[in-house]
Amino acid sequence: MILFVTLLAALTMATFSGGSAHADEVGTEFDFTISGNVQFNGEAQDGVAISVSGNGYEADTVTDADGRWAIGVPEKSTYEVTLDEDTLPKGVVVTKGGNVLEADFGLTDRRSVNFFLGEGVRNTVSFFDQFVNRFVNGLNFGLLLALAAIGVSLIFGTTGLSNFAHAEMITFGALMTLVFSVSFGLPIWLAILIAIVLSGCLGYGLDAVIWKPLRRKGVAVIPLMIVSIGLSLALRYLYQYFFGGSTSQLPGAGMTDLKFGPISLSPIDMASMGISIVVLLGVAYFLLRTRIGKATRAVSDNPSLASASGIDVDGVIRIVWVVGAALAGLSGVLWAYFRPGVSWDMGFQMLLLVFAAVTLGGLGTAFGALIGSIVVGLFVELSTLWIPSDMKYVGALVVLILVLLFRPQGILGRKERIG
Repeated sequence: MILFVTLLAALTMATFSGGSAHADEVGTEFDFTISGNVQFNGEAQDGVAISVSGNGYEADTVTDADGRWAIGVPEKSTYEVTLDEDTLPKGVVVTKGGNVLEADFGLTDRRSVNFFLGEGVRNTVSFFDQFVNRFVNGLNFGLLLALAAIGVSLIFGTTGLSNFAHAEMITFGALMTLVFSVSFGLPIWLAILIAIVLSGCLGYGLDAVIWKPLRRKGVAVIPLMIVSIGLSLALRYLYQYFFGGSTSQLPGAGMTDLKFGPISLSPIDMASMGISIVVLLGVAYFLLRTRIGKATRAVSDNPSLASASGIDVDGVIRIVWVVGAALAGLSGVLWAYFRPGVSWDMGFQMLLLVFAAVTLGGLGTAFGALIGSIVVGLFVELSTLWIPSDMKYVGALVVLILVLLFRPQGILGRKERIG
């Protein structure tokens, strides 16, 4: 009898407590919660989509029948709370403060965020304006992707190595910029220059300590690739050990966008595109007009013939590693502003697209990597006009497969390089 009464009491408490809980509360395993109540003219709005993002964490939910919602977050920090206006009833819009609000925890473990709703006509952006804006964003992304892809392509062309640790070179540049700009308080431009120099030193060190000894021992390409995978894992989790799993922002991130007709760009975006174009032009001049650049192309075409012609093949490869690592470091800095944020695995998130760009453009061709990167960057951004943004990277790989079905050597690749 006592057991029956206890069970009845527990069921009663669960019933009453369930009525006050949030219907679709997520993140209940965390100690900190962001919540709110969406109402219009005193009426609860059911099924309104709410998302929370920030500090490397993202989650979403919908309001319940009482208009309430709650999302748990892993730590006290600043988060962006977004209300999807498309899920509001017809004729209801967010009137004050916008549909994206900032939530910053105080001394408590809960933070309440409420949106102001009113009657109005929802502003819509035409398909053409969206296309133009995303085309420019895709071009920006393609240019920074090209900085990393050219390094991968040069290394493959001169050594035959598909370097999976290139992802950690990308991360290294962003992490060093974070250390010198935030931890040491140096101006961001100086921190970026130091990060690029240190990235080049990293490439020099890796070649001197690992890759050159393995080449001299005649290790085959497949074992070298496996070594690069192991090196990638070791460096990635070394970054996580020293820098943690959170996402940090570089100085200047989050600047207000400037409007140029349908195009919306921040000053950081414009600087990123300008830097990428200047550096890529410099790389093109290096490869086409300088003696070392011509020697690099010769080694890429035929290392044995280049050596017989008096070219120092090991010296050229060493320069390629330094240049490739420096370009990867710069790409990591620009990628940290584009994402935005610096995290321990950010380079790995970009690696698949880098390889897609290199393969699409043609293995071992620097200019092919540039073209492939721009194609991938444009497709990634423009594809979100038709497919969910979570699937945009998958779409880039579909394009890669389709191109290779009709041109296996890539856009600028040569057939004799295949096989």
